[in-house]
Amino acid sequence: MIPMLITDCAACGVRVFCDPDRVPSIRVNGERAAICRACHARWNEIHRAGLEPTLVLPGAYIEPDEA
Repeated sequence: MIPMLITDCAACGVRVFCDPDRVPSIRVNGERAAICRACHARWNEIHRAGLEPTLVLPGAYIEPDEA
């Protein structure tokens, strides 16, 4: 069984269905908080400019109909 977390993106607030062990995250008040695909892509644009982007691990996001 795939572990599943239903939460809101720490950056934009959109609902995220994810595997808490695989989803990209940021630190908020010292705690790891999930971010959505769009915010991860934006993070790469800002923080990885000129470098290889960080990749989203397979299975990080779960489609709601798979939950």
